[in-house]
Amino acid sequence: MIIGGLQKTSLIDFPNRICCVIFTAGCCFRCPFCHNKNLVELGKFNRTEKSLDKDGVLSFIGKRKNILDGVCITGGEPTLQRDLLDFCRDIKELGLEVKLDTNGSNPQTLKTIIEKRLANFIAMDIKTSFEEYEKAIGINFDTGKIRESMRTVLNSGLEYEFRTTVVPTIHNAKSIKRMAEQIKEIAGTESVIWFLQNFRPKNCYDERLEKIVPFTREEINGLFEEAQKIIPTVEIRGL
Repeated sequence: MIIGGLQKTSLIDFPNRICCVIFTAGCCFRCPFCHNKNLVELGKFNRTEKSLDKDGVLSFIGKRKNILDGVCITGGEPTLQRDLLDFCRDIKELGLEVKLDTNGSNPQTLKTIIEKRLANFIAMDIKTSFEEYEKAIGINFDTGKIRESMRTVLNSGLEYEFRTTVVPTIHNAKSIKRMAEQIKEIAGTESVIWFLQNFRPKNCYDERLEKIVPFTREEINGLFEEAQKIIPTVEIRGL
């Protein structure tokens, strides 16, 4: 595990649980609005930062297992870590629950984690409509893998959420409506746990986005209303 950071306590990253947060280094996407830019490029991270010792992190978690309910593993993109499954297993053996944050790029790893019951909660980012994915993630990518990961999460029987960070220059009413249509098509239902959360111009992978003004509350509500016409269960987070 290449661990780029540790947040000792969080009350918001694992719904209804007290958790600590593990930040893994390295991501396959290059989302310009990503706020963990120091964790994106693994080569750059290895040159400029030092990974935390995995055994030391597990020891820390073990000492706090009577305080914590679980561990949130985020990134970067955790499914790129070769020993992610072992790490999840180690946490579970401590008697704690695991929440995994993922961009959905590795459906097979996600499926294995679910089949082996190594996670209790999956949070998956859906960046934008599939037609515009490259614009949101900065690379050309097979969105069939995103679709497969979405189906895997929906059929997992686990607690889950889909979430979309809405960013001016990337999202608008048309793209949000198209996303909602595609989510409904994949899920086969209007009852999907999906959150819209506003972009925050801080520590962005593309520094130019730090000059972008986020959507106003009124604008976010407008996007929400477009999504809600198709996915009535959609919610806004963080306003």
